[in-house]
Amino acid sequence: MHRRAILLIAMVLALAYNPTIISAALSPEEIAHLGNDLTPLGAERAGNEEGTIPPWEGGITTPPAGYKPGDHHPDPYADDKVLFTITEASIDKYKDKLTPGQKAMLKAYETFHMNVYPTRRSASATKRIYDATRQVAATAELAEGGNGVVNAVIGYPFPIPKSGLEVIWNHIVRWRGNAVQRYIQMAPVTRGGDYTMVQLLENVDLPYSHEGMTEEKLDNVMFKFQRTTLAPANLAGQITLIHETMNQAKEDRKAWQYHPGERRVRRAPTVAFDTPQDGADGLVTYDVADMYNGSPERYDWKLIGKKEMYVPYNSYTLHGDSLKYKDILKPLHLNPEHLRYELHRVWVVEATLKPNAKHIYKRRTFYVDEDSWQILAMDQYNNENKLWRVSEGHPLNFYEVQVFYPTVEVHYDLESGRYLAYGLYNEGKVADFSVKFDANDFSPAALRRAGRR
Repeated sequence: MHRRAILLIAMVLALAYNPTIISAALSPEEIAHLGNDLTPLGAERAGNEEGTIPPWEGGITTPPAGYKPGDHHPDPYADDKVLFTITEASIDKYKDKLTPGQKAMLKAYETFHMNVYPTRRSASATKRIYDATRQVAATAELAEGGNGVVNAVIGYPFPIPKSGLEVIWNHIVRWRGNAVQRYIQMAPVTRGGDYTMVQLLENVDLPYSHEGMTEEKLDNVMFKFQRTTLAPANLAGQITLIHETMNQAKEDRKAWQYHPGERRVRRAPTVAFDTPQDGADGLVTYDVADMYNGSPERYDWKLIGKKEMYVPYNSYTLHGDSLKYKDILKPLHLNPEHLRYELHRVWVVEATLKPNAKHIYKRRTFYVDEDSWQILAMDQYNNENKLWRVSEGHPLNFYEVQVFYPTVEVHYDLESGRYLAYGLYNEGKVADFSVKFDANDFSPAALRRAGRR
């Protein structure tokens, strides 16, 4: 057989068995669907046949009357009533629209249930993000091995995804504002409901989304993250700094840490993958923050398809300042009376650990919102392929900036009956998306200065 023919067959077979490592930009015909039968970010604009999912009509684009910057966001759907409640007794009735993790939670904990509300497709972004998405859809490609994105900036690179990796990269680079500062609480909750609250300050700059950004100016750093532990006393003063790279096939994540006992800044290459997060009592790994972050290189990613599922959505009650932390944090799970589930279409992506790679999770399944590319739920399996941990991101539209983002992430450990709630600020200040940072604010030298104060 001619050598060229042999090579062509080899390439076809390689794509067939590992379809995630080759990516092509969208054609003009495909891009024409954006903003028409598809939303500007690639979701199906129409509702479903049953009418239980309505059409997308732009989401929330302006704050409700009476809202002031700095407020805990008033619920635009406060008058909605619970349609029905899913309990262990009704799992079979709704099983096709429940994740394995949700079924496991309902079976494991008789106090857990899911209140399902009318579906409100509230997710939105700004016109600048929509326009950029349409532009980069014609150029964006996965980097070598799928370990990064090239020829893209500002917009969502893969609004019509062809692989699981493209879906995950949409989540990783999704619109979260230009910058944000958050004073938040993290609660590792024991089986009996006890916890010592960990207070955190997070500063995040997201240059990938900055107006006028180019790949050249980006210099392969898509966001910068700094987290300072404020309390309890035995953890206070610890600081982590991350520069997240866009093309990780070219350059790995750069990370540094300051520990007050050492009084020095060290490079921290282990702040990634399955290293346990500081202060989380071993309940979560670093790559679970933001539901998933970092290099996808240790997994093979498979796009299962799109499904209608009951997922956390429009979590304004959980976000509100009328609740105290004691109202939310209960033994075994968050108080289900303050959680809101809705029926939405999600992309289902399965990640399976590569044969020679190491991670505490052998398999992970992600449920990604079609309207926002936010991961809403995640099931994580141990090395015996047994469901171990169940995660949910409870989101809302921060309508002053049109950012769709979790107010709380929760990670349940089914084996221990413990869980971690991350991102609480009901009793404190809300996230500030108006903050502006200087590039020097995220340098190792700045980390050193902050540690000395």
